[in-house]
Amino acid sequence: MLPLITRDELRAAMEAGSVVVVDTMPVAYYEKEHLPRARNIPGFPYEQAAEFTDRHAPSVLPDKSASIVVYCANTPCRNSDFVGRRLLELGYTDVRKYREGIEDWVAGGLPTESSS
Repeated sequence: MLPLITRDELRAAMEAGSVVVVDTMPVAYYEKEHLPRARNIPGFPYEQAAEFTDRHAPSVLPDKSASIVVYCANTPCRNSDFVGRRLLELGYTDVRKYREGIEDWVAGGLPTESSS
């Protein structure tokens, strides 16, 4: 079980520049909408989450001691669980999960970005 972070805690950490945010949605979803400055490591399909994390983490997250927050769509979405646990297995030391995901972020009236 990954430690959790709330929307308000995440927003404050993002504003302070003290956290690296990782969107674990498939690339097409990430390109359409993601949290500001979020990086992407796809966690779906689940069977490929570890492979995707192994492939992308070295370039997306070069600092294994960075404070990292993973998220996906909403509470039932499990992408962030798979990616977050794999990051811990790879030696990342500070990984938390924004369980409520981008749906909660948007519901809170907070800004998002797109890559298109």
